[in-house]
Amino acid sequence: MKRLSALLLAALLLVSCGEQYDMRRDLSIYFSNTDEVVRRIRSGIKQHWGGIEFTYTSHGNNMGDLEDVAAQLMELAYSETDDPAEGDYLFHQTGGYEVSYGYTATEGEYSYTVKLAPAYYTTLRQEEKVDEAVAGLAGIFTGSEYDRIRAVYQYLKDSVSFDKTAAKSESNHLKTTAYAALVQHTAVCQGYSVAAYRLLRECGISARVVTGTVTLPDGTEEYHAWNLAAIGGRFYNLDITWDDQLGGEGYFLKSDDDIPDHRREEKYLSDEFLKSYPMSEKSWETESEEKV
Repeated sequence: MKRLSALLLAALLLVSCGEQYDMRRDLSIYFSNTDEVVRRIRSGIKQHWGGIEFTYTSHGNNMGDLEDVAAQLMELAYSETDDPAEGDYLFHQTGGYEVSYGYTATEGEYSYTVKLAPAYYTTLRQEEKVDEAVAGLAGIFTGSEYDRIRAVYQYLKDSVSFDKTAAKSESNHLKTTAYAALVQHTAVCQGYSVAAYRLLRECGISARVVTGTVTLPDGTEEYHAWNLAAIGGRFYNLDITWDDQLGGEGYFLKSDDDIPDHRREEKYLSDEFLKSYPMSEKSWETESEEKV
């Protein structure tokens, strides 16, 4: 087991200069080196460490806030960065984590150890295979933003098959990964979406994986994952899974209004999210026709 050790200074210390990640101020623990800690946790996840430990000292008992602190650090570790293999890619390749902690007290000073144990959907070797597959595709996704999105969309639509058996399983997590889509070429919706995210980001397209519910033809609803992809700073819905299964391009670069059967989770509809990822009010096809 690899161990991540970082000196985390507690509560009342000032934030260091150049801080990118900010911790909640309503907890009894606040770190001056949050950036460093988040980067190391993210690195541990990318390298599939079995346990990621960090330590800090405090003059008070912080046990009541430790799980909230761990949750915030993990959320920051999964946040979007400039690396296509981080952000949504990293988040959807894992299935949560376990947290454990303890402390020793000496003359009023508490020494804490917190251990994070992520649940990985892939092995490190499988992630290396994904990297090899992505590298092998370098150069084929070129042209304008539209051209690159179209090329990624068409590649996944042509090369990946929907795994109906895995879709009925709650334990086959591998089929939800980019490895399933890019190496095994069979996946469920999340596998399509994570692979699309990775390829879009690799070729310079701003993209996200979003989750929510969809209404099926029989009127029932089910959990689903698809993508947002940007052209000219405006985002469009991109559901490669449904277009692959249904045929046609009914879910290629669509506005929210044009796919009412897709409803994103609330966190993807918040003011903060929509400010960062502004949606186009019209589908790309409609906008293009109006520009002609």
